[in-house]
Order: sequence, then C-alpha cells, then structure tokens
Amino acid sequence: MVLLHVKRGDESQFLLQAPGSTELEELTVQVAQVYNGRLKVQRLCSEMEELAEHGIFLPPNMQGLTDEQIEELKLKDEWGEKCIPSGGSVFKKDDIGRRNGQAPNEKLKQVLKKTIEEAKAIISKKQVEASVCVTMEMVKDALDQLRGAVMIVYPMGLPPYDPIRMEFENKEDLSGTQAGLSVIDESQAQLWWAAKELRRTKKLSDYVGKNEKTKIIVKIQQKGQGAPAREPIISSEEQKQLMLYYHRRQEELKKLEENDDDSCLNSPWADNTALKRHFHGVKDIKWRPR
Repeated sequence: MVLLHVKRGDESQFLLQAPGSTELEELTVQVAQVYNGRLKVQRLCSEMEELAEHGIFLPPNMQGLTDEQIEELKLKDEWGEKCIPSGGSVFKKDDIGRRNGQAPNEKLKQVLKKTIEEAKAIISKKQVEASVCVTMEMVKDALDQLRGAVMIVYPMGLPPYDPIRMEFENKEDLSGTQAGLSVIDESQAQLWWAAKELRRTKKLSDYVGKNEKTKIIVKIQQKGQGAPAREPIISSEEQKQLMLYYHRRQEELKKLEENDDDSCLNSPWADNTALKRHFHGVKDIKWRPR
C-alpha cells in the first residue's frame, strides 16, 4: 500500500493508504471526500460548542435583534418552545444574538463537549504525527457520534434552519462564507505530487512505480488554481534546529573574541630573546644615568 500524506498548501491534513494499482479518478474522489468530511466535522463541532453554551438557533428573522425589537415586531420563536433540551434548560444569553439562550443543563452540556472532543480527535491533524491513516469510515463514525449526542440532548430534534441539522441532512448553504472557500468539489479536485499533476486518466503506479512501500506527499487543489508550491528542501523543524546551531556558534565566537587578551605576551617568560641576553650578560641593562 502506498502511503499518501495529504496536504492543502503547506498544511498537513491526513494520511491515506491506497494500492499502487488504484485508478487516480477513484483516488482523487476518495481524498476529496475525506478532506471535505473532515471540514464538515470541524464545522459541526464549532456549532455544537455554541449549542452547548447558548441553545438552539433563532429563526432567521429574529437573529441579531434585541428583546425590545422582537417584542415590538411581535415575533415569536415557535421552534424554541418545541426544542427544549431533555432535563430542562439553563438560560445563558447569546451576546451575538444567533441562539435563543436556552442552554442544556451542566450534565448534558458535558455530554456534548465530550463527544465534540472525541470527534475532533478522530479527524485531528495529530493523526499524521501518530502515523494513523484517516478513512471515510472514521469520518462517518465521527459524524454518527455527533448526531447521537445531539439526539440525546434534543430528542425532539432541532429546528430545520439550525445549521447543525442542516449539516446532518447535507442541506448546508456555505455560499459566501469562509468555510465555503475551503471545500473542494469532488469533480474539481486535483492531486499534485513533485510539481506534477496526477492525472485522473492514469493509475497511481504510473507516477510512483510498483513499490508498495512508497510514501509520497500529495497536495489537494481546486482545478484552475495552478500548481501548488513545492515542498521545501528542509522541514520547518530542521530549519529551526539549523538556525539554533548557527546562533549558538555565533555566540561561541563572540566569547572567543572577548577572551582574546594578548597582554600575557609582555611577561618575561614570553620573551624569546631572554636566553640570548642572559649569555651575553646584557640582562637588565638600564641606559638612564644614575
């Protein structure tokens, strides 16, 4: 199995294994699915943290309004009356005005937070350092865990406009958002290795050979964005160590320069003509008149 270290730009994303005989059409779609799936888990975790703190999403026409404005316009949050967390709610106002402030109690809040941490660990970039490959099954498992936690806290479900429910139902609208810029459409995804595009019409072995123990760094890119930057000759960690070595060397040279004291050369034992003057009897001759 060829080991692929997938990156977006210079940032590590995840590890993936694939046989050398894999069609690059299939592999590119697989990499894009895992990449987008990890982004989905990250978006859900972010929204669920807000859910644990401030309750469900307000209707779009009530978001950002003050209590006085809501009362003046006679707006009503009908879903807020239906979607009450099991075990009761604790009021915690959302300063941004996106959520209704009816947060779950402490026990159920911890259920959500624990599940969020577990899901983050599954798709974490630290898996690269641990040499753990991330598969689509692992991403789905993380999504199922998050879905299960929401169902425990909100057995009656969430409003149809809540971004968490929309993510679970694959109805999320990311147009015009920063998160939407990160997503790569499967049909538009490209893989690059060693400044070469891995064309979908070929096999992986056409580029890396038949050695199944090969490890390569591939970069995922949106079609039309051009070739990504090449990998640096040395890693950032190696560069730090190199700079640290030269800094220490420079400090050592400075200390040597400071200790370069040649006053010892005026000492009698350093006089290379002392022996000659001793035999000639001209030692300690003073030319001044007494």
